[in-house]
Amino acid sequence: MAKLTTTALCLLTGVALAGCGAGGSGEDRSAGEILDEANARMRRLDTVTVDITNRTTSGATVTSHLVTDLDSRCRSRTTWSGGGALEQIRLGRTDYVRPNRAYLQKWKNNPGITGEQKQWVKTPVDPASRGGDGLTSCTRPFDSFGTAKKGGSTRVGDTKAIKLIVTDKADKEGTYTFYVADEGEPYLLKTVYKSAAQHTITAFSGFDEPLDLRAPKPGEVLGVGD
Repeated sequence: MAKLTTTALCLLTGVALAGCGAGGSGEDRSAGEILDEANARMRRLDTVTVDITNRTTSGATVTSHLVTDLDSRCRSRTTWSGGGALEQIRLGRTDYVRPNRAYLQKWKNNPGITGEQKQWVKTPVDPASRGGDGLTSCTRPFDSFGTAKKGGSTRVGDTKAIKLIVTDKADKEGTYTFYVADEGEPYLLKTVYKSAAQHTITAFSGFDEPLDLRAPKPGEVLGVGD
């Protein structure tokens, strides 16, 4: 399984940056001021979609798709280049988890599984979990970090954006580039992390879109720890 550095994983999936909204032009504000305004705006989001692609120099790739209310309700799917996939639905204090056959064969060392995995496993959320179980948290910190400087104007899709380049003493080998909306609401649109070992792209979308999350049908669920 490809691994991100702890700093990169936390920051790229959670740190909020954005460009200027009603607060004024990005040309007359520092990168730090843009960061502060963006963090505040992102913390007010009701929902957001996060797509991450991480590639390492060894050729391994991990992608994830997360839709979340940034609190206690979210749905995610993580896929590895070897074919493994893990789906998760978190509804309050309950997780529904569904690994596919390739995931169970490789990551759980169970080569005897030959059929496709269709059942979800229902399990209570462990509030003390630090992520070592492979499950996704619905929350994101949206905290500033490091030293930011402006890198010019660009576009992300159809949206005008400001590029911010961030360096951090906690990760001397890596560089973070944040693409920040420079029109409309001050949203973070995309983040790129590069180091000698990995290249990670994180895209944010679906800001405040309705979140329709439901538990799997009872016949598709196996209960654990009920």
